[in-house]
Amino acid sequence: MSPFTATLTAVLLAAFGTVAVGAYGGRGSRSTSDFLVASRSIGAGWNAAAIAGEYLSAASFLGVAGLVAKYGADALWYPIGFTAGYLSLLLFVAAPLRRSGAYTVPDFAEFRLSSRRARQAAMLVVIVICVLYLVPQLQGAGLTLRILLHIPPWVGVTATGLLVIGSVVGAGMRSVTFAQAVQYWLKLTAVAIPALVLTAVFINNPQNLGDPLPPRVTTETTVRIDTPVDVVVTDPAGVRATGTLDGTDVDDVPLAVGTHRLDRGAQIDLAAGAATPVVANAPQTGEAWMASGGGLGGGHPLFQVLSLIIATFLGAMGLPHVLVRFYTNPDGRAARRTALNVIAALAVFYLFPTILGALARAWAPQVLATGTADAAVLLLPAAGTSGALAVALSALVAAGAMAAFLATSSGLLVSIAGVMSTDLMPAGVRSFRICAVIGGLIPVGIALGAGSLELSKSVGLVFAVSASTLCPLLVLGIWWRGLTAAGAVAGLAVGAAGSAVAVGCSVSGLIPEDAAGGWPSVLTGYPAAVTVPLTFATMILVSLATRSQTPPGIAAIFARMHVPERLGLGVERTP
Repeated sequence: MSPFTATLTAVLLAAFGTVAVGAYGGRGSRSTSDFLVASRSIGAGWNAAAIAGEYLSAASFLGVAGLVAKYGADALWYPIGFTAGYLSLLLFVAAPLRRSGAYTVPDFAEFRLSSRRARQAAMLVVIVICVLYLVPQLQGAGLTLRILLHIPPWVGVTATGLLVIGSVVGAGMRSVTFAQAVQYWLKLTAVAIPALVLTAVFINNPQNLGDPLPPRVTTETTVRIDTPVDVVVTDPAGVRATGTLDGTDVDDVPLAVGTHRLDRGAQIDLAAGAATPVVANAPQTGEAWMASGGGLGGGHPLFQVLSLIIATFLGAMGLPHVLVRFYTNPDGRAARRTALNVIAALAVFYLFPTILGALARAWAPQVLATGTADAAVLLLPAAGTSGALAVALSALVAAGAMAAFLATSSGLLVSIAGVMSTDLMPAGVRSFRICAVIGGLIPVGIALGAGSLELSKSVGLVFAVSASTLCPLLVLGIWWRGLTAAGAVAGLAVGAAGSAVAVGCSVSGLIPEDAAGGWPSVLTGYPAAVTVPLTFATMILVSLATRSQTPPGIAAIFARMHVPERLGLGVERTP
């Protein structure tokens, strides 16, 4: 079987297998409760697999390995933070949120604050976060199909979007839960087997990952530039460029020693044995790559890392598609067990992208010349092995990548449809389906027209938005009786505005990533260290100033959230 046929078969099996599993799991879904929270009947083990399945997005499957290949030790804060975020969720949010009986985050806001305005503010934030999170998933699908099948990116974006819409419209949360649980095991298999096989190959033919840059390619290689980037050329032999180079359109010209600016759409052609240009803001020696403290490109590395830790450790607490999962548990105890199981599942998974990232540095060095290194995992099987083994591993990786896009995207779309159908339309299955179609088409349009960042960095920005908005709302709403509706709305507005400006500047390139290390670039790329404390402070100060607006019956509300279910204080809310 040819590589193209094997990869296409694997992608189609993953895609339509997901739809079939979802249809089987969602059979019998009829009520609004089925569509929103699977009638709160999902056990801890199955729910944990489903959460891990939707949480391990394109950023986890592709992005982590790419960042490790390019930035080295400091990039490990991404998988550490993605996993540790569930510890925060386990400690502070999972059980009380489930005991509240809410169906969505806006539903919780109204339950806790007795305010329709707070509910509407939370709804807007949920929609923004989900749309921002959906866009990189769809772009990742386009990237994967372009690299593996040479299909135009818009085809992957559109096809994935339509598949996700169809899956969610079919049976909602019950359908998605079964599909995502299966997808976790598919993704784990698709990343673990290539990592273990390639590690065995590497051990038999070891290379020193600490060798000075630049690494060299063994065959003729073409590197496509999908986002504007500055590259450093130290050995120009066999290195040529086509496209916009240093502001001038060129056609197959040699690259001289020095730093060069390549715009989107350009390409670098490397002869066999040529030294790979390396992005200017990445570690320029092997020793620097293996050492911590260098940050993730640009200046002020300590601020970058601290801000990333804040975003990832706290961001998981506010991700709508994660939170909605805890509403599907039967009770608060099951919610806590679910969170604990998810931590174990994520810890196992993230071992393997880290290994693949290190191997990519040796076998797929061309990713070091691009502004996005997400292709590392996709290129490794063919770079490290050959023949039928390379074809099989590439097909397996393709299937895992497709599962990653579909699982996360479907969870996000359930969250969008859930809040839109319960807050903007009459509650019911028909409203849910209409909102799923609308909520799915909007991100597809944005993904087709927007620029792209590295997947993990894109998702890291979404975590910053989540940590700056819904995380403070949940933490203060669950643990501080003094939070008022005015304080919550003011905090949401401040956090959303600050983090949205950062996301807009990063995605649009208005403030480009600066290899020299300017503060504007760092603050827009890693805003959580500023926006999260600002949101907490705003909510607290405004609540203190409006303490007379504390909702009545606050003692009963807190009792429902914090008293174990066996004492009989819980009351299930209905949509």
